[in-house]
Amino acid sequence: MQTTFFKDLKVVELAGVLAGPSVGLFFAELGAKVIKIENTKTNGDVTRTWKLKTENTKAAESAYFWSVNTNKESLFLDLSLPNQLQKFYDLIKDADVLITNYKHGDDVKLKVDYATLKKINQKLIYGSINGFGANSPRTAYDLILQAESGFMFMNGEANSKPTKMPVALIDLLAGHQLKEGILIALLNRTKTNKGCKVNVSLFDSAIASLANQATNWLIAKELPKAAGSLHPNIAPYGELFDTKDGHLITFAIGSNKQFKALCEILNYAALAINLKYQTNQLRLNNRMQLYSILYNYIKVFNFKDLYKLCVENDVPIGKIRNLKEVFELPEAKKMLQSFAFKNQYITTVKSVAFNIEF
Repeated sequence: MQTTFFKDLKVVELAGVLAGPSVGLFFAELGAKVIKIENTKTNGDVTRTWKLKTENTKAAESAYFWSVNTNKESLFLDLSLPNQLQKFYDLIKDADVLITNYKHGDDVKLKVDYATLKKINQKLIYGSINGFGANSPRTAYDLILQAESGFMFMNGEANSKPTKMPVALIDLLAGHQLKEGILIALLNRTKTNKGCKVNVSLFDSAIASLANQATNWLIAKELPKAAGSLHPNIAPYGELFDTKDGHLITFAIGSNKQFKALCEILNYAALAINLKYQTNQLRLNNRMQLYSILYNYIKVFNFKDLYKLCVENDVPIGKIRNLKEVFELPEAKKMLQSFAFKNQYITTVKSVAFNIEF
């Protein structure tokens, strides 16, 4: 079973908010014993209090908290107290992985730094997430990283103010980077029988994820800027269209073949051989005029009819769905997990999206 891959693994989590806990969640969902250490002084992970206006104010945990903290054991400790710190050390003696997200120097102050813990457990893999590098004192939240790494500058509609993405994507990207590092360290430990420290910064994770937007600048010297959902290298890709029955849709036309198929579906095959639109480069150069033409042809179709034709002819089409609509999809329902907690019935999304077949 996929959920028992890490059944013999013990993970201790000294991390809060999203990035670090998302790593703990990954191991917990795959069967590891994950013990989340929370600070008694602060009443635990700060996200416990990050409730929506509509949430039950009497509940100890917010919906946000549950997004990355299911399947874990919580243990409240004050590591500034010697007896509580010793309890933590006792957990570390046979732990496989530790996850932290301390600011520079805080781990040393609390005596939970890698040099200290390595003396207790030579096989420990110490996973550390920080904001701007191991030696930076800056407090880092996802918003700050979205701002500092160029994501906000590029995000939003043309001529609008920079816009934050609606999920803490940099946190999640850093979490994925740390997972990869820890998995490599676990593999290496099978050969060396030794642990190590794996360090990931939010900033480096963000920069590593700029992908084509980075090379558009580094190679082509084109400064990426906000353009809504339009793709800077492909057209039509990201334009929004209204159907006859009021649904909002978009297309990701990545090849001439797909463009030709779309034109045929719209009963305008001649558009694909028009000298202005025969290649992707030409479609980019004449993007706005092409959009106007497509808009008028698309708005005569009902969504279900157009969607069916596009799927049958391998034309990438997507409906703009709210989350209610998303979780009505059978594919999304497969990603849900539910459990009972203190007379509450809680539903969350699985963090593990892959399947392995043997």
